[in-house]
Amino acid sequence: GPAGAHRPPARPAGRDATRAFATGDFTPAGLVDDVSALSPGEMLAVRSWLSFYGDNYDPVGKLVGRFYDENGAPTEALRQAEAAIEEAVKFQAESEQTKQQFPPCNSEWSSAKGSRFWCSRQSGGVNRDWAGVPRKLYRPGSRGSRCVCARATGPPWGQPDSTEHGNRGDLDNPQLEEYDGCHPLAEQCVVKV
Repeated sequence: GPAGAHRPPARPAGRDATRAFATGDFTPAGLVDDVSALSPGEMLAVRSWLSFYGDNYDPVGKLVGRFYDENGAPTEALRQAEAAIEEAVKFQAESEQTKQQFPPCNSEWSSAKGSRFWCSRQSGGVNRDWAGVPRKLYRPGSRGSRCVCARATGPPWGQPDSTEHGNRGDLDNPQLEEYDGCHPLAEQCVVKV
């Protein structure tokens, strides 16, 4: 027969199951190296596993496959994964900033009264020296809105030294909308069912 026909097929030494570290799915279906559909949070999980292994284990080689070619050179898929991780890190920092600027409201719901939203100096787990007023926050690219507390006095966020402002805090922010039937400056708001 042709040369090399009797050699047993090469078996991979390891298996790239990167995705399972983010999803927790260690079944055969989950043990795959395709991370393209992972969310920003899951990419951050992959990153924390990478740094855990990098800090605690010595690499023994590169696995030929999705992320490294036969020469051990990084592939386009690795570059995409690294870019996705970078995006996720940026997204996390932005979410943190949004939470400081627009801390989540306290809320409760009852079938009799409907929804009640209110703001305090600790709502959303953000300790601050202002309570704010409830507003709907619309994020670009995401559907629906969520209740946040917006500062109702002083300069807008990110312009602490501005003197030309209407002493309305973030109330004029285009991402915010008032709740129907609530006083614009009320610290709490009841929305009927």
